[in-house]
Amino acid sequence: MTQGMPLPHQPHPDEREHEVNPHFLAEINYDLERPHAERLLLTAYEIKTLHGRLPAFSNEELKQILILPVGSRLKQGATYLDLNDPQRRVFTATVGMEAGPNSLYVPKREVPYLLWDRLLGKHHADQFWIRLTGGYSQEASEASPPPES
Repeated sequence: MTQGMPLPHQPHPDEREHEVNPHFLAEINYDLERPHAERLLLTAYEIKTLHGRLPAFSNEELKQILILPVGSRLKQGATYLDLNDPQRRVFTATVGMEAGPNSLYVPKREVPYLLWDRLLGKHHADQFWIRLTGGYSQEASEASPPPES
């Protein structure tokens, strides 16, 4: 009787193991034990259709935007963005969700936050300028004096 290969974290069974426990691999959930597809991430740079959808992003920035390949399981409670969604809505994954053939899921925790915010249409440069200048632009300060402290 041939037995399946033991997994790396399991010791090799004794030669007589099949007599004692003929179904020793039956209780293993192979879905949890198989290699994770999400470790084989793609980048937005590798998906040529995204170059046209994300024209404001340089090639170096596109290489930092990770896309889950088809069949990847989404982590429950994690935040994702589907670049195929024209409204770019963020969603939280639930149990059993996986990347389908028509999805371009970006995991929030795998993308630098400035790029994530830009994907959502938020621009940090404006917020940085407001913090740096106290909320006054060059044109506004020339038009009227700054408020007195």
